[in-house]
Amino acid sequence: MSLEQRIARLEALEAIRQLKHRYLNACDLKQTEDIADCFAEGEVLIDYGPLGVFRERDSFVALYRELACHARVIDLHHGANPEIELLSEDEAQGRWALWYFNLDGETGATRQLGGFYQDRYRRVGGQWKIVATCFAAHSEVTRS
Repeated sequence: MSLEQRIARLEALEAIRQLKHRYLNACDLKQTEDIADCFAEGEVLIDYGPLGVFRERDSFVALYRELACHARVIDLHHGANPEIELLSEDEAQGRWALWYFNLDGETGATRQLGGFYQDRYRRVGGQWKIVATCFAAHSEVTRS
């Protein structure tokens, strides 16, 4: 691999890391336009198990707005341990661990969740976007 190819590879991997961090931070900050912008336009796959399966970003963002965009809802998404594989210059896949904490500021109820994202990414117009994401939980603790 040439130096230019190695640099391009490192830049792609870092751009994908930044994309996922931007998505998780936008969720915590309830920035729904930024959440939507992390996904490709048109057909995507967003499979969040019990929350639903979405085939385009706008229906997912609408549900997110309905469930999470309230002052009493405090979310903390922590993505870690990324394993990102470039499949081509414009396609990649990745696995991320998630630790999620939710607090209802009115009732004090909490929920802690652990699990894994399996993602697919595509470079669209020079920017990396999520084209598929599936989350599977492996642990959950809820307290009222």
